Amino acid sequence: MIGFGIGFCLLMMFFVAVTYLLVKGVGIWGINIPIGWAFAIVNFVWWIGIGHAGTLISAILLLLHQKWRTSINRFAEAMTLFAVACAGMFPLLHMGRPWLAYYMMPYPNPMWMWPQFRSPLVWDVFAVSTYATVSLLFWFVGLIPDLATLRDRAKNRAAQIVYGIFAMGWRGSAVHWSRYETASLLLAGLATPLVVSVHTVVSLDFSAAIVPGWHATIFPPYFVAGAIYSGFAMVMTLSIPIRKYYHLEDFITMRHLDNMAKVMLATGLIVAYGYMMETFTAFYSGDQFDRFAFINRFSGPYAVLYWSLILCNIAIPQFLWSPKVRRSVPALFTIAIVVNIGMWLERFVIVVISLHRDFIPSSWGMYYPTRWDWMTFIGTMGLFTTLFYLFIRFLPMISIVEMRSLVKETQEEKPR
Repeated sequence: MIGFGIGFCLLMMFFVAVTYLLVKGVGIWGINIPIGWAFAIVNFVWWIGIGHAGTLISAILLLLHQKWRTSINRFAEAMTLFAVACAGMFPLLHMGRPWLAYYMMPYPNPMWMWPQFRSPLVWDVFAVSTYATVSLLFWFVGLIPDLATLRDRAKNRAAQIVYGIFAMGWRGSAVHWSRYETASLLLAGLATPLVVSVHTVVSLDFSAAIVPGWHATIFPPYFVAGAIYSGFAMVMTLSIPIRKYYHLEDFITMRHLDNMAKVMLATGLIVAYGYMMETFTAFYSGDQFDRFAFINRFSGPYAVLYWSLILCNIAIPQFLWSPKVRRSVPALFTIAIVVNIGMWLERFVIVVISLHRDFIPSSWGMYYPTRWDWMTFIGTMGLFTTLFYLFIRFLPMISIVEMRSLVKETQEEKPR
């Protein structure tokens, strides 16, 4: 209740910030010319990245028959949905007129005013809405047997009715199980390419532009690796307190944390390679604007943020090479928090530092976030926290059915 109360207070702060934004307009943010994109897009990309680990754990590890996903896949999938909900807020609010958001959809209309399909904003709408739909279906299909269990064990009539409606008549027959497994595999097959495609589309928002520091072909794979990196960091950030306070040490074991740490280490090395190649290409190309963009990152007015992200995303995670660190819960929790901060700084560096020094000095400027920027960003954390607490209150945070089958398999494999 304490955690939910804190999250709900932050959510109310978000409502205040959004209400004031709709009354006054985006001028309450720190955006200016040339920095027309700032916190809204930084936070959008950050939240979308966090949502990637849930689909990866659920879909790809399911297809690869990785049994260790069982304890963490349910709340990782829920985390995906809540992170996508938080991310979707920012492009809508960044429009300035969110009530006209339907303009971005190719809806039938007599005036033939279609969206501009060359706009990255439209690409984001299609990518994120597809990702959210498939993730929601995958999460819901996995929940159906558990909802039937809750329906059968509910004590009051209202709960029986609600869980019964969402259980969709599940009775556990052979036909039901066959359709359930078929639907799960089909949705996993659909969700797997989405892990790659969604953040690739988000990266094309930047690389399709001619802005120095953005116009790079390394962005799609580098963004996908960064998304999985930040996503696993957030899964670990959530799973460690849940494991501690709900006494789930027998379900979320050190093996789970160790495997997540190894995935973080691998994707962190890919991200480090992306940083290195991005810098190498800028200097090797001989383009004076690209070269200046990176010199400005290293020694310009935002240099502290750049070197902080190198520390958070590359230097500190190298401790994960040590098995001793990977078996230390406090160390893993600290590193996960550091990586989340570092990935947010990476998005800030890519967006703001690339924009604040345009091609000509007359178009140079500085960006300073206002309190409304911070309130909107921290408020989405409240939205995420509130939804997550409601989820673990009313739905099973670990799959009951998959855990039963895993326990049964383990018992059958034991020598008699």
